[in-house]
Amino acid sequence: MSELLREIDREDAQWALEQALLTALGYQRQEIRNMAGENASTGPVAAAVPIDRARRQLFTILLGEEEIPELRLTELARSARWPLPDTVRAVALASPCEVPQLAAAFGNALVSPVEGELCLLVPDPDEDREALEGLLRGRTAAVGHTVPLSDAGSSVRWARRLLELTPPGAPGGGIGGGSEGKVLFVDDHLSMLLLLQDESLAAALSSRWLGPLAELTPRQSERLEVTLLAWLEGGGAPEAAKTLQVHPQTVRYRLRQIEKLFGSALRDPRTRFELEMTLRGRRMLGQIRRHRTMAGRRARAATAGIRPLGVAREARVNGL
Repeated sequence: MSELLREIDREDAQWALEQALLTALGYQRQEIRNMAGENASTGPVAAAVPIDRARRQLFTILLGEEEIPELRLTELARSARWPLPDTVRAVALASPCEVPQLAAAFGNALVSPVEGELCLLVPDPDEDREALEGLLRGRTAAVGHTVPLSDAGSSVRWARRLLELTPPGAPGGGIGGGSEGKVLFVDDHLSMLLLLQDESLAAALSSRWLGPLAELTPRQSERLEVTLLAWLEGGGAPEAAKTLQVHPQTVRYRLRQIEKLFGSALRDPRTRFELEMTLRGRRMLGQIRRHRTMAGRRARAATAGIRPLGVAREARVNGL
C-alpha cells in the first residue's frame, strides 16, 4: 500500500479522497462521474482522475490572461472531454454544497474553486432566466454575463464581484442588499458594478463633486444628497417629491439650497451626469457598509450565545 501511495500524484490522491468523502455523504457515483465528465460507459473512477485534472487545468487556463495556442487548448479540451464552446457563462457560489448534483444539472460544466469560492463555467448558455433560477433555487449564487470563450475570466470575475458586494444575511436583494438564498445576475447590475469596481475611485468622485456639502451637518448633507439624486433621476421637482414621499414645495426649497451651494455647475450636463454617478455610488457603498456591519453584529451575537462545553459541565458540577 505504501508503495502504491508513493506512485500516486498528490492531486490525484486528493481528488480520489474528495470523491470518497462525497460518496460517503450520500452522493451517487454516477453524479461524481458526471462532474468529472465521465459517462456510464467509461471505466472505473481511477480512469476519470486524469480527466478531472485536465478539467481543472483547462478552467485555470481559460481564466488566465495569457493567450494560449489553439492547438494546446484543443488538446487539453480533448483530454478533459469538454468540447470547446463558442460562449460561456460563469456561476459563482457562496457555498460548495451539492457540487456534483449542481454540475450534472447544468450539463457539461467546468467546476473549480477560485480563491476559495466555487465557480462553474457553463458552455453555450442558452437557458432563460427562469431556468437558471430554477437550477440554483435555494442557493446563494451570482450568474455572470455571457461572453466569448476567450473572455471567460471576465464572467467569473464579475460574478464573484457581485457576490462580494452583496453581503449575505441582510434584507433585500442585489448590490447592497442581502443575498442569502438569492440568485443574482450580473446583467441586472452592470452600471453599479462598473461604478463600484474600485471603491477608492468612488471615494475620489465624492471628494471632487460633493465638496459644497462638506460644511453642512451630516443630517443636512444627507437630506440634500437624497433630494439631489431624486431630482437628477426623476428630472423634476414633482417626480423627486413622489420618490421621497414629501411635498413638492419641500423639494423646491431644498433645490434652492442646492443651487446656492453648487451654482451654475448644475446646468452643465457633464456635471449632472458625474454628480448622479457619485451619489449613486455613495448610496450603494453606504448600504453595503451598513449590511456588513449588521451581518457582523449578528455573527457576534450568535457566537456569544454559544457556551463552551467546559463551562456547562462546571455549572452542572457546581449544581448551578
